[in-house]
Amino acid sequence: MVSAGDFKNGLTVEIEGNIYQILEFQHVKPGKGAAFVRTKMKNIINGGVVEKTFRPTEKFEQAHIDRKEMQYLYSDSDLFYFMDVESYDQIAVNADTVGDSLKFVKENENVKVISYQGNVFSIEPPITVELDIIETEPGFKGDTAQGATKPAIVETGAQVMVPLFVEQGDKLKIDTRTGEYLSRV
Repeated sequence: MVSAGDFKNGLTVEIEGNIYQILEFQHVKPGKGAAFVRTKMKNIINGGVVEKTFRPTEKFEQAHIDRKEMQYLYSDSDLFYFMDVESYDQIAVNADTVGDSLKFVKENENVKVISYQGNVFSIEPPITVELDIIETEPGFKGDTAQGATKPAIVETGAQVMVPLFVEQGDKLKIDTRTGEYLSRV
């Protein structure tokens, strides 16, 4: 159990059956009346952000979130299969849970599978990935005024905006959080 007076950024707690991560907290001691803790929390299952106030003595159950390194194996229809790199156990995760998180991840690459009480609720791809371009328009020299870009399709099927000098067949480094081109490899 953790009391509201002991909240820290990044702490995960269970409140009213939901799991929240503390984004911001502030101890407020008004001149008149009792002190309270104002918090900004993110529901880690659905991503919603809420602001709530608590008395510093209120107690909540601390939630333990498991982050496990797993290898993305393959997908068929609306299931994605992952393998534990230590025990070789395989799990299947539905497409709703995975969402867009694997759009830059190739098969057999490692990702972090995030779960609470054995229920997977999120997939965290590596921060950067290296992918080959399978389709893009040819770039022309002297065509740039100020950092012009063009669309390119990478081997996972995702579209990335790249500088004009990038050609088909080049290997790119891409930031999976923003989907932006970082450099050629």
